[in-house]
Amino acid sequence: MSLGRPVWKATRLAIQELLSKDNAKLRDNSELLQKVLVPLTEVKMHLPAKIGDYTDFYCSREHATNVGIMFRGKDNALQPNWLHIPVGYHGRASSVVVSGTDIRRPAGQKLPAKDAKEPVFGPSGRLDIELEVGWFVGKGNNLGERIDINDAQDHIFGLVLVNDWSARDIQAWEYVPLGPFLGKSFGTSISPWIVTMDALEPFLISGPNQESPKPLPYLQENKPSAYDINLQVQIKPAENSKFETVSNSNLKHMYWSVTQQLAHHTVNGCNMRPGDMGATGTISGPEKGSYGSLLEITWSGKDKITFENGVERTFLQDGDEVKITGQAGKDSTLGYQIGFGECSGKILPCLYQ
Repeated sequence: MSLGRPVWKATRLAIQELLSKDNAKLRDNSELLQKVLVPLTEVKMHLPAKIGDYTDFYCSREHATNVGIMFRGKDNALQPNWLHIPVGYHGRASSVVVSGTDIRRPAGQKLPAKDAKEPVFGPSGRLDIELEVGWFVGKGNNLGERIDINDAQDHIFGLVLVNDWSARDIQAWEYVPLGPFLGKSFGTSISPWIVTMDALEPFLISGPNQESPKPLPYLQENKPSAYDINLQVQIKPAENSKFETVSNSNLKHMYWSVTQQLAHHTVNGCNMRPGDMGATGTISGPEKGSYGSLLEITWSGKDKITFENGVERTFLQDGDEVKITGQAGKDSTLGYQIGFGECSGKILPCLYQ
């Protein structure tokens, strides 16, 4: 990853050539085929890189607006800085886990009622998901130097699916004044496959309009920087036997692009290293069916989700399973699509009361 985009591109092309149906070197060598092609059912997937640092952003205008309306009202939905900077906070790299890893329900301080003044300790009762896309740094930068917005794409190795699990009740009590802490650091799931930026180049499109207000010069982009990637969230309640879709969204809704996120991250001279990961924050579209969190889908628990057999949810219960999937090119005319695999996890009971 640290070798840079020319090496990434050459390696990808070499692998494509070897796997081509027109290349006899691998196709006609049965002994070699047995060595290099392993059935997925026999493979144990691991994290795709050693993640030194993890930064989570808050870059969906629709998501930020929905949450703002819930907690501050429609007239004060977006904070004054939101349309000027890609808001982010430093997450916990040690609790980023590969898809399929079970997630233990966290415990922490929370308010027992909306009008309560004193917290209690106990398991989170408002355990949520966050539909996100993550990006991995390939080539980093030196301390004190920044990555220019025009070069940012050459520093991003590729993208993964992310579920940044969230304990909303713990987060609500702790986040003032310094932002999320224990409500987020207990677990972040990612898909094991990094899809490279070169593979995603055919799916580049223009993102949301940023003319009013226009970003400061170091964040201005003069070419398409959003990606048309369809995203789905499915949940299998503990009582049921199959997954059901609760959200269909798309990365193209993201207001601040992944390249703007990286450029902003380094504008103060912060050094990024190969394997560092950033995540977009919850990706929500304009309609309820495209919201990327249960907080939004149920409007903070007011509207229940009804599954098959009449099972209802506002937030996740023990034994529930969540699966995020994504595809680039699903609706394109290119004749192919690129899958991201899946990002899944199951909720286990809390160990502490």
